[in-house]
Amino acid sequence: MHGFANPKRFLSLARWLTPLLLASGLLLSAGALAWGLFAVPPDRLMGETVRILFLHVPAAWLGMGGWAAIALASAVFLVWRHPLADLAARAAAVPGMVFTAVCLATGSIWGRPTWGTWWVWDGRLTSMLVLLFLYLGYIALAQAVAREGGSSRIPAIFGLVGAINIPIINRSVVWWNSLHQPPSITVGKSAIDAEFLVPLLIAVAGFSLIFGGVVLARMRALLGDIQADARLRRKASEAA
Repeated sequence: MHGFANPKRFLSLARWLTPLLLASGLLLSAGALAWGLFAVPPDRLMGETVRILFLHVPAAWLGMGGWAAIALASAVFLVWRHPLADLAARAAAVPGMVFTAVCLATGSIWGRPTWGTWWVWDGRLTSMLVLLFLYLGYIALAQAVAREGGSSRIPAIFGLVGAINIPIINRSVVWWNSLHQPPSITVGKSAIDAEFLVPLLIAVAGFSLIFGGVVLARMRALLGDIQADARLRRKASEAA
């Protein structure tokens, strides 16, 4: 793990891995969405509205996965002081927030014809909304620390504490009576027909690759800002 902590080594790896992840992710995602929109038949109960599944579910999984990445990177930073762990957590926050917002928006669009309402305050929807607020709070906190020069441990601790919401989101439809359907995919089995499941899994893989590419691109940008700031400070010190 520490072998890639060297910024120069990380940049040399990310330089070719970033476009590879983005290009392959876009290709898989576009193919899966086209498959879901035009090739998959209407669902017996939900009809044509089922097609939003291929965007809504990957967005939901990556919204939760984004915060899991923040929590993991925060733990690595707090325990091992990994030089790039803090940057990884900050880089994962914005794409995670975007996927969470997409999940909430597509869920509301899906819920209107299915449930007859845009929003209900049930466990799953409310906990996902809390996740969006957690993302906003983490981003604001990380930016304030970077701007004011505070301790990076503060957003890292916030990232770990916020991870409590992830199992709540996952188990909410089991713990509380809800309009939201129970889990369709569990360990070793799936309630989704293969005709829908295959393009759904391809969509998840594609959007995950896009997520990884965006995180790497943001890490490169954040690292570049830090290096540029260090050079300016060094020049200012030499001039003085």
